[in-house]
Amino acid sequence: MQSSEVPYFSQWESPDMTLPLVAEGPSALHRDPLWRNSGAETVEDYARWAVNVCGMACLKMILAVRGEIHPTLELARACTAYGGYVVNEVDGSIKGLIYEPFVRFVRDRFGLSAETMTNIDIAMVPGLLSRRRFFIASVHPGIRWPEREPPSKGGHLVLVTAASEGEIRFHNPSGHDEKSQVNATLPPATFDRFFANRGIAVDFQS
Repeated sequence: MQSSEVPYFSQWESPDMTLPLVAEGPSALHRDPLWRNSGAETVEDYARWAVNVCGMACLKMILAVRGEIHPTLELARACTAYGGYVVNEVDGSIKGLIYEPFVRFVRDRFGLSAETMTNIDIAMVPGLLSRRRFFIASVHPGIRWPEREPPSKGGHLVLVTAASEGEIRFHNPSGHDEKSQVNATLPPATFDRFFANRGIAVDFQS
């Protein structure tokens, strides 16, 4: 399994905001001193979007491999124009990430090769990563605490950077400490308890 040299970015501008967010909800993000770095116009806009942009954080990490750094909410707004997010104008709620529009977005805007993957058995991930550089995997956000049993699967996205028969390595945009954020590793059986068997395979076009 190759070592991961993929830069890490949290979906919050301050990576230590996860535990306050879990305890208090999105309003905790109003205290993030770095919120302006997200590209948001207001702290309220930042807090509303940040809980939805795990996929954009994964994309930001992928693009950073080739030296491109984009504000997370700028990526989210551009992806929304493709239909990757749907904003409810009545209550302000945000639906997404929607995979197929995301695939078109990263192809058109960044020249990435991406493919929606469904019915992916955990044993298939090493082979998938032998063909594609990255796998954005749908997992339950509780994967930051792998010793706990998740109530369901999916709902959050992490960037899988390497996999073998014995280990899955990934960056988690909402990890709560360095161990659960950067190059987190889990046995496949443990990862599978959180894994919704779907995601997006991504590669740089040759």
